[in-house]
Amino acid sequence: MEFDEQWDHLRAESTERTVRGDTSAASGAVPAGRAEPEMDRDAAEGAREAVLERLAHFRSTAVLVPLDVKGGLWTTGFGGISWICAFSDESALSRFAEARGDTARAWPYRTVLGARLLDEVVPAVVFPCGVALNAAGPDRAMFPPVKGIVPDTAAVDSDAYRGAVA
Repeated sequence: MEFDEQWDHLRAESTERTVRGDTSAASGAVPAGRAEPEMDRDAAEGAREAVLERLAHFRSTAVLVPLDVKGGLWTTGFGGISWICAFSDESALSRFAEARGDTARAWPYRTVLGARLLDEVVPAVVFPCGVALNAAGPDRAMFPPVKGIVPDTAAVDSDAYRGAVA
């Protein structure tokens, strides 16, 4: 099962449990007298592996990062975090411009290795910052500033975090 299929499956199961009022699986608790379903653990492990594969692929891929009017990397805010917008190719960037209704202007960009964005650029800023890949596409992904994705000094969930929390 591919990442998006696995994610849709897990999201649907979670929604169904929430509608039933069964939040025990979300908290990791198993109700008394009930064995933890093997399938849920397998599905979660499969999803975890798919996320790690997606992250590894992103880290080894050159992506396009649009530039703002000052020549810096273009970012947007969401959830109290700034997100560097990155695109796998020019057609993904075009979809984004079209979704924003902003196709009349040129979208200059730089080509940057995904690992460089996560390991060097994100830690260089002094505010919480992640990377949004293909924001307007079916293959979109978010790489938040958390341990395991960015260095601990840029991970908001790390004791070593040295940035300001928005």
